[in-house]
Amino acid sequence: MDGWVLPDEVLRDAPTHTPRPYELADLELLLGGAYAPLTGFLGQADLASVTRRGQLADGTPWPVPVTLEVPRELADGLDLDNPVRRALVLTDTEGAPVAAVDVTEAWPTREGMSGVAGAVRRVGDGGHGPFRRLRRTPAEVKSLLPPGRVLGVVADRPLHRPQLAQIAHAARTLAAHLLVLIPITEPGPDGLPPEALVRCVLAARDRMPPATIVGVPLVRRRDEIRDALIRARVAAAYGVTHLLSTGGMLSGGGPRVLVPRELAYDSRDGQWRWREDIPPRNRKLELKPEEIDDLLDRGFPLPEWHTPPAVARELARVRPPRRHRGLVVFFTGLSGSGKSTIARGVADVLRETGDRTVTLLDGDVVRRELSAGLGFSKADRDMNVRRIAWVAAEIARHRGVALCCPIAPYAVARTAARQMATAAGAGFVLVYVATPLAVCEQRDRKGLYARARAGQLTGMTGIDDPYEEPTDADLVLDTSGLSVDDTVSMVLSYLTENGWVEPHR
Repeated sequence: MDGWVLPDEVLRDAPTHTPRPYELADLELLLGGAYAPLTGFLGQADLASVTRRGQLADGTPWPVPVTLEVPRELADGLDLDNPVRRALVLTDTEGAPVAAVDVTEAWPTREGMSGVAGAVRRVGDGGHGPFRRLRRTPAEVKSLLPPGRVLGVVADRPLHRPQLAQIAHAARTLAAHLLVLIPITEPGPDGLPPEALVRCVLAARDRMPPATIVGVPLVRRRDEIRDALIRARVAAAYGVTHLLSTGGMLSGGGPRVLVPRELAYDSRDGQWRWREDIPPRNRKLELKPEEIDDLLDRGFPLPEWHTPPAVARELARVRPPRRHRGLVVFFTGLSGSGKSTIARGVADVLRETGDRTVTLLDGDVVRRELSAGLGFSKADRDMNVRRIAWVAAEIARHRGVALCCPIAPYAVARTAARQMATAAGAGFVLVYVATPLAVCEQRDRKGLYARARAGQLTGMTGIDDPYEEPTDADLVLDTSGLSVDDTVSMVLSYLTENGWVEPHR
């Protein structure tokens, strides 16, 4: 498989597939050699062996499954006995070819999907994206490293003074060159976008020992041990001899792992020392992530004793105070519950202030302008909500306020809407307008409930189609005993009290 070569004209006619983000990340590590000795996606025998014993079928240690799933129809159309007709071209999310797979094995995995295995080779110009210059292969990085020990750090969060002090101490003790590996595929554990994380790490560069900084397409697998093992494996491929851990990580036969002791800030002279060496009255501990987030949300500066000013500035840029940040307010509830009326009232008040642009995405208008052609099946309802959520997230990405008021009866779609907003660096407030069905039917301005009760309309939410009541709503309103002004005031009070908008004058 290593010598697999096909003419360009064959690859032009080959079927194409866009992998999921984590599969694209694995693909880049395969193509660059960071997953050596792997040369492609694993087959069933290797996957079973990795799952049971943490090694490939031939006994080679390997910690994690490296898999590719494609639509079953696509897999069934490949001729695995013909090297020319078993080629599959993989594209990035914009449809540009990045690699070809020599598919030698395919098997059903779940409904409508199949796993495929085979060696990969690069196709195209290697891709694009922010900070592309930092995405070097292991071979390129090792050619830049000086001889001797290499201290590796996986920087999946910004580096504050405690981490910088640990790094400096370890590098000095080992007399090692520093290699900083920044995961650049997905938001970090604290939700920071990859490009913002890179800027934060670069902002701390003058506080580090001499260092080489590399962007690596590592993704979290939601398994602490597997994450630790694959990070150590990838770090070793880049030339790391000693890996500074941020927790109880395992090396799995890779670089030696260093588990740091706890540091604290000594207020007597402004130095970071081992915690036990500082009297309690002079000791300041590292701020917790939630404490940092709270300071940023409220617009307070991060203390200089904890965070270098250049890093603090980058964090303030990506996480401005809530009152200056984009926001999605998502109203959900039955037809006739009062969602649109409340949203319009809130929009009017926010427009009076002029602080931010305000966009109202009303359910009926969206159905006419954005989702024309969609019906009322579950799939179509979810698609409608996803379209609304995507537009809202883009509005909020540019620090506007988007007020959405679809019925959004299904929890999965509402969760997706929250995730889109969060990924855009915006806030998300879910308002459940919990007006009882009986009250909604009494209002019935459009006559929908009457038609549904008469059997003239099917798929009516609350009648013959379910509404999944939110369990994660930030605010719950029942408009049956409240005026419009009251409910609008309750929403504005919530937004004000939580720092999303300035008090209305």
